[in-house]
Amino acid sequence: MSSPTGEIYRVDWLPGTDVLHGTCHCGAEHAAQDPVEMWEWMLGHPEGHEPPGSTS
Repeated sequence: MSSPTGEIYRVDWLPGTDVLHGTCHCGAEHAAQDPVEMWEWMLGHPEGHEPPGSTS
């Protein structure tokens, strides 16, 4: 089990469609029909960004 990162990712299914709507912890949004595409975008968007309120 991994430790919590404080990052929140959200994926919603848009009823009546085959579309998934994703929201990254930074607030960016993306829509896709393929769940693999959605998770690749979520986990890679954008490389190296930090959750709101964090300090480097």
